[in-house]
Amino acid sequence: MRSVNDINDAPELMISEQDGVRSLHLGGSMVQSAMRIAAPDVLELTYTQCMMGFMLFHPNPGHVLMIGLGGGSLAKFVYHYLPKTRVTVVEPYRQVIMAARQHFYVPQDDARFAVVEAEGARYIAAEAIAADVIMVDGFDDGDQVQSLCSQEFYDRAQQVLSRNGMLVVNLLSRDRQLKTLLKRIENSFDGHIIAMMAEIRGNLIVFAFRNNPGKLSWKSIHKHAQKLEAAYPLPFREFVAKLRKY
Repeated sequence: MRSVNDINDAPELMISEQDGVRSLHLGGSMVQSAMRIAAPDVLELTYTQCMMGFMLFHPNPGHVLMIGLGGGSLAKFVYHYLPKTRVTVVEPYRQVIMAARQHFYVPQDDARFAVVEAEGARYIAAEAIAADVIMVDGFDDGDQVQSLCSQEFYDRAQQVLSRNGMLVVNLLSRDRQLKTLLKRIENSFDGHIIAMMAEIRGNLIVFAFRNNPGKLSWKSIHKHAQKLEAAYPLPFREFVAKLRKY
């Protein structure tokens, strides 16, 4: 395991490799991101795959805003597999951005891809944003970044989403704050939330809808999952089986 940390007040950044998989660790041993070196645009970790479950409800977003870059797994996937989607990634630590581009093959900025060096909560509070999907994956060695899980943050996220926009949040099912965080998201989105347990006693992915998505037909979702699975390297039918209402 090697360190590439060089900035004060930033979490220690380590990179490890095992069995053809390169992993990023921030602030401790917990794996924040992983990439199979032979397939850098494919999602290696189950929870990142599950976060793409938003495509069951919003398969063609015009603009995806991601808060938290890590090794850039989700950013690369959306950029590669959704060629009509614009991607903006907000990451507060310059050395994370540098490591993601040097070691995890995150592309340089272009007309539809941008990495912004900024703190996520401040960014959405200050910028004029219109996003179809906001994806939040903000941890510091296993703990939620507090600025990214406050009631004010979720309220603002709801405000900057497009009419049929969605918020996607990665939480930990073992987090002592879990019930509080779910309640905050529920409050901000008028109860229009659904969740997916990525792994037992692991990550809980929450999908929140800016507006009421209407009565969900599980039959139609299953059919949609089959079509998506034929087009993308993700187990969408498994995602449907993991969904549960809150």
